[in-house]
Amino acid sequence: MLLTLDHLTVRLPDTARPVLDDVSLHIAPGEVVGLVGESGSGKSTAAKAALGLLPGGATASGAVRVDGTDVLTLTGEDLRRHRARTVAMVHQDPRAALNPVRRIGDFLRERGADRARATELLAAVGLSDPEHRLRQRPHELSGGMLQRVVIAGALATHPQLLLADEATSALDVTTQAEILALLRTLRAEHAAGMLFITHDLHLAAAYCDRVYVMYAGRIVEERTAHALFTTPAHPYTRGLLSCSPTLGDTNRPLRPIPGRPPSLSDAFPGCPFASRCPDAEPACETWHPEPLDLPDEGTAACRRLPVAVRSTSTS
Repeated sequence: MLLTLDHLTVRLPDTARPVLDDVSLHIAPGEVVGLVGESGSGKSTAAKAALGLLPGGATASGAVRVDGTDVLTLTGEDLRRHRARTVAMVHQDPRAALNPVRRIGDFLRERGADRARATELLAAVGLSDPEHRLRQRPHELSGGMLQRVVIAGALATHPQLLLADEATSALDVTTQAEILALLRTLRAEHAAGMLFITHDLHLAAAYCDRVYVMYAGRIVEERTAHALFTTPAHPYTRGLLSCSPTLGDTNRPLRPIPGRPPSLSDAFPGCPFASRCPDAEPACETWHPEPLDLPDEGTAACRRLPVAVRSTSTS
């Protein structure tokens, strides 16, 4: 596997529960894997673990392996080389990755691209007149153009793994579609794996090969994108689908998930979703979630899983 999180638990001081709680996921070379959940579910922390970037004061157990190397054991030059060459992250806000007073060409040269390579990269990500773009500063480009620059910077190092953290959520629909198509094309050309982080389950189902759903720092469901969209097994997954608008069905009523997402000050003796779950029973409040195999493929961590599967397949 290209990326493996193996029972990864990350704790911060003075919090009631872990940021990541026994998280396991994997990505094969060339695979696009989605990671979905509400804000605060732990998605970004899971992605940054692949870079060896954990929150200050955090302690971790388990393993994070990229191409067989445990990232959590890397230090010094080995860790710097890993961050510079093996894994690249594309953030939601491209301006956060760019120095506002330096030129686009400087940004790409910092990542090891000479002028010819930088020009080639900007052309590859669809920017017109790439020679001119090298001389421009970030304020002279639109948000969509800046995101293309950041993607070019990520590709400059020929990474094996791309981490796209809400990389299109700040863009308009047309630009979002262009960036998504670009990421998919470039990932295929470079044979890289991709972890695609989003709060939009519909987008993940349309774009990814497989999808993991996170809630309160735990993986609650893992399926192929098609299975997740057509027969979601976990009540939280169904809730995310029910409250997300779609372009093709404007008459479908949106049903928000009741309650609020948990904070790190909330501890749970049982299933963390029980207080918001329409299917919860008293026993759910003490049942420790664990992934259970589904009849088709994948897993879900729900005590009432057989009932959930039957109800979604016949609805």
